[in-house]
Amino acid sequence: MDKRNSIVAGASRIFELSGFRGVGVDAVLAPSGTSTRTLYKHFGSRDALVWAVLEDRHRQFMRQLWGNDPADPVGDLFDQLQLWLDAHGARGCMLLRARSEYAGSSADIVALVRDQKGEFEREIARRVELVLGRADARLARQVWLLFEGATAAASVVDPHLAVGDARDAALLLVAAARGQTA
Repeated sequence: MDKRNSIVAGASRIFELSGFRGVGVDAVLAPSGTSTRTLYKHFGSRDALVWAVLEDRHRQFMRQLWGNDPADPVGDLFDQLQLWLDAHGARGCMLLRARSEYAGSSADIVALVRDQKGEFEREIARRVELVLGRADARLARQVWLLFEGATAAASVVDPHLAVGDARDAALLLVAAARGQTA
């Protein structure tokens, strides 16, 4: 792993555990054994490192979603969420936590998270359209809300219950949109 990726990976672990703004640069760089000078060489600023971490996290999750061709595209969203939480822990959405912490200080980070969430919403809409054979923006938004809610709830209740219940609710909504009973 090159130095830049090593810094991003280490910083991601620290930000995941300690938040973004409440942790010092030395602690952020400790996992990669990097100096502040190297941080600025590769990123230019601490906020640019946060940006890189958020980009990396989003890309990892989206690659995980795109990495398969599920028979149940909507249910698979929640299956992938469960796999993600099993691998990364259930601490809520890192992107939304960053957006919250930077809301008053970095319009760029807030915009990045908004764009990333928009890309994810479009992926959900694509999957809803695959299942229904037609677009349904309201259903896509409802599935997105269930997904985001399960991500948040998994940080305070059993993640398997939160994700499983959200999955079941999403599939009930899909069945209703198809005019079926579940």
